[in-house]
Amino acid sequence: MAFKATFCDPLVKDIIDLGFVSQGQIIDIFNGIYWDKHLSSIKNVPEYKIFYSPSFEIENLDNENGLTISAVGNAGNYEFYIFYKRPKTVKKLFGLISKFEKGYLTDITGQNKSDVIKFLTALIKNDLALLEREIK
Repeated sequence: MAFKATFCDPLVKDIIDLGFVSQGQIIDIFNGIYWDKHLSSIKNVPEYKIFYSPSFEIENLDNENGLTISAVGNAGNYEFYIFYKRPKTVKKLFGLISKFEKGYLTDITGQNKSDVIKFLTALIKNDLALLEREIK
């Protein structure tokens, strides 16, 4: 499987392309991000100068499933929002109409580091059933 990673620094307009990463690097990259530092850096900054919440995104290029992990809150007291993007056929109008969405997105809030690692591990192992079941 081929994975591509990016990082959003809250004070940098352009998304930082981390390039292709191996399965074994993904959790190390996540753990190596100084979430407290990034959240501290925006504490007294006017909103118009903040481009993003600090965020790490990883995508499996083979099946177009990906996770975006954003830290929200204050340094030392924050949580993660996790966004799960994947291609999916969704039903609308009481199941009468089906529509394919290339970038179907769901999210879950209030997550901690161990929750994030569980979901990253599921993406790495291609356990899409777990992601689908838990990130609604």
